[in-house]
Amino acid sequence: MQLIKNLEWRYATKKFDPKKKVSQLDLEKIKKAISLSASSYGLQAYKVLIIEDPEIRKKLQSKSWGQSQIVDASHLIVFCNYTTISENIIDNYLRLKADLQKLNFVDLKGYGDFMKSKITELSDEARKAWTAKQTYIAVGNLLAACAELKIDACPMEGFEPDGYDDILGLSEKGLSAAVIATIGYRSDEDATQHTKKVRKPIYELFETI
Repeated sequence: MQLIKNLEWRYATKKFDPKKKVSQLDLEKIKKAISLSASSYGLQAYKVLIIEDPEIRKKLQSKSWGQSQIVDASHLIVFCNYTTISENIIDNYLRLKADLQKLNFVDLKGYGDFMKSKITELSDEARKAWTAKQTYIAVGNLLAACAELKIDACPMEGFEPDGYDDILGLSEKGLSAAVIATIGYRSDEDATQHTKKVRKPIYELFETI
């Protein structure tokens, strides 16, 4: 299984080579893999920002515990969850579904009403947590895609979401930074690449009931 070999190859890269850049072709492949990620109801209740601007990344580094990956990696990927799910977001999804699957939009009203009722039941905090969780599924696809392309990546929670929201103007868009990832190519000086991957034994991690 090639996927296993790819996942054994990858690691959370701590030091990137700032001179090496991910090609546009490979970046498009990664974007496609992210877009194919599973999401609850299929809503994709998040937006993905690809940060290339060096000045913005320097500002974001100050809100990322000063970690060098933020400025040295080829690209900084910010996964932003919607803090609220309006009826308009659901209706837009249903219109897209109707168009792509050749369905009558009116026939999807019952499904739309069901989604709206379930989402409305959630508290504001629960709704934010729910949409944030969706971004982590997308990060998983990013990591797998990067591993297949032999592009290094580092998923990161070590940042200040409020700081990112402020610098990127996310709050006024109904978004919040949930998780980030840096992608690029490892530096020869990154000692982490030579350490053995630490994972629980299969027999300890899994239990059949």
